[in-house]
Amino acid sequence: METKRFSKLDSGFVCENCGKQVTPLGYTSRNHCPYCLHSKHVDINPGDRMNDCGGLLVPVQSLPDAKKGFIIVFKCKKCGQTVRNVAALGKTDTPDNSSLLIRLTNPER
Repeated sequence: METKRFSKLDSGFVCENCGKQVTPLGYTSRNHCPYCLHSKHVDINPGDRMNDCGGLLVPVQSLPDAKKGFIIVFKCKKCGQTVRNVAALGKTDTPDNSSLLIRLTNPER
């Protein structure tokens, strides 16, 4: 039996990094803060909440993507794993911080 790779789980949360209230996206799962772009390491596959790590995922880079806009690269402060997620732009009342996304395209600066 094939394991499902994506579970829609679109709920609000309070960001553990900046403390802001984050609202649901409304069209897919929101898994990171649109203000500071931090996330929490809770998924193995998107939306499954099966990862026991629970560490803070810090945005370390964003990669421009012609079809998806930006891909955010996170590094977990607890276990060191690197994970990626598509940025939420345009289709929401609270889009991701575009100036921060642009700054993260060249993280060495």
